[in-house]
Amino acid sequence: MGYKHLKFPKNSLFLVTGGAGFIGSNLCEAILNLGYKVRCLDDLSTGSQKNVDMFLDNSNYEFIKGDIKDFETCLKACEGVDFVLNQAAWGSVPRSIEMPLFYCKNNIEGTLNMLEASRQQGVKKFVYASSSSVYGDEPNLPKKEGREGNLLSPYALTKRCDEEWGKMYTMHYGLDTYGLRYFNVFGRRQNPDGAYAAVIPKFIKQLLKGEVPTINGDGKQSRDFTYIENVIEANLKACLAPSESAGKAFNIAYGGREYLIDIYYALTKALEKNVEPNFAPDRKGDIKHSNADISLAKELLGYEPEYDFKRGLSEAINWYKENL
Repeated sequence: MGYKHLKFPKNSLFLVTGGAGFIGSNLCEAILNLGYKVRCLDDLSTGSQKNVDMFLDNSNYEFIKGDIKDFETCLKACEGVDFVLNQAAWGSVPRSIEMPLFYCKNNIEGTLNMLEASRQQGVKKFVYASSSSVYGDEPNLPKKEGREGNLLSPYALTKRCDEEWGKMYTMHYGLDTYGLRYFNVFGRRQNPDGAYAAVIPKFIKQLLKGEVPTINGDGKQSRDFTYIENVIEANLKACLAPSESAGKAFNIAYGGREYLIDIYYALTKALEKNVEPNFAPDRKGDIKHSNADISLAKELLGYEPEYDFKRGLSEAINWYKENL
């Protein structure tokens, strides 16, 4: 269970792209805590320097300010690297509908730059962030790899393209790639601000500040909320996975299902706030229900998520209380 017992070759060097972001900074921290070397690449467009300031005194940590849209930067960043954890991307379904060209350049071309740089520099494993959004309008639950529907947003399209490119690089160039379809990740250092902030940190911050949160839709939409520790485990176990498992994408979640309105009331109770939410129209391109079948990741990556929703939420609330 978990990842704290995992062993890599001595002096292993991990490159985390988007390493100053929410998921990336947590990956950097976990790898440094295990005693291995981390190179963090981030252009700080959506990531934050304060997420990685705490590592600056660690001799195993190196920071490169750079953009994955620039191939030379990617090539330099991959020099001497054993494992790439490619988290750099722009998120948000609604924002992608407003900015399709930018999402293509950043999320597709950027990932392709990283794949090619990794191939040229002899990287052993390339693990990259995909998304549950690739399931589109496929109505069946739980979501299962190989049973995808029509894509509903440019963001989902970029992630689907990344998966196809990952498959190509395993098929034609022998680069072991592993796609991780994240389902609604939450936890420490997730940004609660801005129009496109994730719902859990946003609600927590608003409730702590005495504001009234807004729920898009009727609150009856459900999600497989996945605590950050499970995502760290998946990334590190993918780095140790056999080559036979490469070229595929895997659901990374806990395998549960929570309704938004229930989460809202769980938060008001935990924070002792008696506030009814506002309701607004559904967001364009959003999927109504998501819940993951995680059996493929269990079988091929040895993934065994430790944190159920309740445990993760309790840890997240405590972190935001101390850090907001």
